[in-house]
Amino acid sequence: MRQLVVCVCVCAVIEHVIAYRYENETGMGDAFSQQLPEFRQRHPRPIGVWTKLTGDPIDLRDTITMNTDIFNNKHHFLVGAHLDRERIPERIVHAKGYGAFGYFEVTHDVSKYIKSDVFNGIGKRTPVASRFSTARQNLGGNDLSRETKAIAIKLYTKEGNLDMICFHIPVFLYKDPIEFPAFVRAFRRNPRTGIVDNTARWDFLTQKPDFLHANLWLQSDLGIPDGYRKSHYFPLHTYEIYNKHGERFYVKFNYRAELGMVNLTNAQAAAIGISDPDYYNRDLYNAIAAKNYPAWRLEMDILTKDELSKLDYDPFDMTRLWKRGTYRTVPVGRLVLNGRVDNHFKDVETSAYNPDNLVPGITGPPDLVFKARKIFYPDTQNYRLGVNHANSRINAPLYDRNYNRDGRPPLQDNMKDAPNYYPNSFSGPMTYVDEARPTERLIPLQRNAFDLQPVSEFYNEIIESDDHRQRIADNVAESLVGVSPDILKKALRLLTLVDIDFGRRVRASLKAQQLASAEEIRSQLAQCIASIG
Repeated sequence: MRQLVVCVCVCAVIEHVIAYRYENETGMGDAFSQQLPEFRQRHPRPIGVWTKLTGDPIDLRDTITMNTDIFNNKHHFLVGAHLDRERIPERIVHAKGYGAFGYFEVTHDVSKYIKSDVFNGIGKRTPVASRFSTARQNLGGNDLSRETKAIAIKLYTKEGNLDMICFHIPVFLYKDPIEFPAFVRAFRRNPRTGIVDNTARWDFLTQKPDFLHANLWLQSDLGIPDGYRKSHYFPLHTYEIYNKHGERFYVKFNYRAELGMVNLTNAQAAAIGISDPDYYNRDLYNAIAAKNYPAWRLEMDILTKDELSKLDYDPFDMTRLWKRGTYRTVPVGRLVLNGRVDNHFKDVETSAYNPDNLVPGITGPPDLVFKARKIFYPDTQNYRLGVNHANSRINAPLYDRNYNRDGRPPLQDNMKDAPNYYPNSFSGPMTYVDEARPTERLIPLQRNAFDLQPVSEFYNEIIESDDHRQRIADNVAESLVGVSPDILKKALRLLTLVDIDFGRRVRASLKAQQLASAEEIRSQLAQCIASIG
C-alpha cells in the first residue's frame, strides 16, 4: 500500500519536471546514447581480426558450440572463464560514479604560500583524471538520492601524483575515524531485511551527534545538486603547506563551480530519478561531448601558524566551518574537464585515489581522520585492485623509481634488473632532501565532546529564509516517519537542542505527514471497497 501511495505521488510530479530533464545546458542531443554509432563512424570497417588473448586468430567455426565437442573448443573455455572473473570487489562507499579527464591551470601567483610545482607558474597546465560519485549507492543505484556527492581529483604533477578527495558540502561527517564503520553500516541496509532502516540511522545519529551537521546540510536545498558539474567541491581537511623558505600555512582548498550551484527540488529529483537514474553520469558525458566543459575555480582559505593560537574554534575539526572573518581567501587556478573516458572499467573502476598522495610543499593535514585515511585507503585499494594497482595507466605517476617487486599484475617493467633493496652500492634509486620542508610537526589535540553550536549556526545563519528552514524540517520529518518511538523521542529532543524552532517545525511536519499518510491510506481503502461493492 505504501508503495502505491509513493507511485501516485511521483507520477503527479513527472509532468511538471519532465521538460527540465532535457532542457539542460549541453545544447545537443543525447551523446551518451550515440557512443556506438560514433565508433562505427570513426571505424567504417572492422578494426581487425578477432583474436584470443594470446594473439591467435579465432575461427568462425569456434564461435558456436551447438552439435560440437565443446570441451575441445579453447575459445569457449577462455571467454567463459574470463566472464567468471570480470568483476572486482565493489567499493564499500562511493561505488557508483563516472570519470573525466582534463587539466588544471595556474591563474594566480601563490608562491608566497606554497612551493609545489603544480601551483606555481601562471599559465602552467597539469593533466588531471577525476572520478565523480554518489556516496551510498551501489553500482546500479540512483544518482538522484539525497546524499553526499563527491569528486576525486588526480593531478599528474612533475613531483608525483597529487590526489584530492572532495565532498559537495563543506563539512565532513565525523572527526573520530573509528566511528566510520558503524556509520556506514547504520546508514546502509538492515542485515535482515535488506532495506534501508531509518530507525537505525536515527539511533546512530542520536548517539553520535557529530554526524548531525553534515546530515542537515544534506537535508537542505543543497542536498541534491543538478548534476555533478553544477556543484562546488571541498577537500575538507585543513592542509599544512609551506613555501620555498620553509614558512608554514594552514589552508582549506575549495573548488567553486563556474556554472554556480544549481540544485533540484524533491519533486524534480523524484521524477528524474524514475526516468533516468543515471542522470548525473549522462549529463557529464553529454556536456563534455558538446564542448560545454565543466570548470571550477580553485581557491585557498588561509591561516598562518600565529593565527591558529588566536582562534576560538578548532580549525582542524572537519565537522564545522571556519568562522567568517578569521581567514583570507586567495585564488589559485582553474580545473577544466574536457575529455571523456575511453573505457569505464579501465579509467573509472580501476582508478584509485588516496588523500595521502601529496607532493613537496604539502605536508598533509594533522587531524586524526587524515591519519586514518593514510592507512585505510591503500588497504582497501590493495584488497580491491591488488598491491600493484599504482602501476595501471590511470594510477601511474609521470615518473617513478622504487624497490617494489613482483606480485599480481600490472607490473610495468618490474624495475627490470635494477637492485631490489635499499641502501645499495649499485646505482639504485636514491633519496633527496627537501631543504624547505619544516622540521616541526603540529599535533593538535581535539575535543571528544560533541558541540551543537556549528549545527545551530547552520540552521540560523547559513540558512537565510524560513521557507528553507521549513523544507529542511520537512525532509528530516520524512526520514522520521516509521522510526521506533523510543528513537523518535531521542531524535526530536536532539533536534530541539539544536534550536527550539527547529524541533517545533520537525514535530509539526512529522504530525502532518503521519496524518496525510493515514488519510491517503484510508482513501485508497475506501476506493478499493467501493470498487468491490
